[in-house]
Amino acid sequence: MNLPRRKRLLLLIAISCAILLCVSLPAHAEEDDLDKSPPKGMTTDELIRRFTSKEADWKRAREQYTFRQSIDVKAMAGESVVGEYRQVADISYRQGQRVKNVVLAPQASTNLSKEDIEDLETRPSFTISSDELPEYDVAYSGQQKVDELHCYVFDVKPKRIEKGKRYFEGRIWVDDQDFQIVKNRGKSVPDIKLIKKKKVVEENLFPTFTTYREQIGGKYWFPTFSSADDTLRFQTNDVRIKEVLKFTNYQLVGSTAQAQPQK
Repeated sequence: MNLPRRKRLLLLIAISCAILLCVSLPAHAEEDDLDKSPPKGMTTDELIRRFTSKEADWKRAREQYTFRQSIDVKAMAGESVVGEYRQVADISYRQGQRVKNVVLAPQASTNLSKEDIEDLETRPSFTISSDELPEYDVAYSGQQKVDELHCYVFDVKPKRIEKGKRYFEGRIWVDDQDFQIVKNRGKSVPDIKLIKKKKVVEENLFPTFTTYREQIGGKYWFPTFSSADDTLRFQTNDVRIKEVLKFTNYQLVGSTAQAQPQK
């Protein structure tokens, strides 16, 4: 079946949702089909400069859009839900600042820290743009298909952790035609541990998540779906966390028509 690139990625997202409801794929499955040969026609450094420049362009472009953000976080005991946090909000940008208008927020039955909520809120805006590149070590890992998209794969981690700042650590997939991130998998770092008298008195751990982007309006790739299903191993107990985040209804500011994904 010869599906357009955007529809093929949509199909992959749907399959990922189904997998999330059943069982997670082992990490080594991703390594099995990773082609570790170097990129053709350009050096790794040139490739990094190219996609981080595109990320800088996307950061400016996203400020011209509004979208709806839906968050559903469940704390699990086995297969039973023991706590939940839900929120639906409309997101826009004003003078470069993110503005949120909450439209649905049921009473939460699980506690999330300030950092938990910030990570959920900022996940769709994760970038490694040319201005952010000095903060990260970016290592080329190879080439791999994301469904039918041919991608360059990079492992990224912060060079250093500055107090009060949050970072992404994990893997990104960069489309070889648009040179934009179409997928990332990893976690927000650092985990937070407060230690007094050689004893951990407070812990805040963060799950591994996967985020997919779709091409909106025929040019830039915007996040549309993110999920996590991870067990956080605190010293006192283990907590399984399931998260589903959806980003929909992208619209250009001043436009009455929804910005449609590229066909």
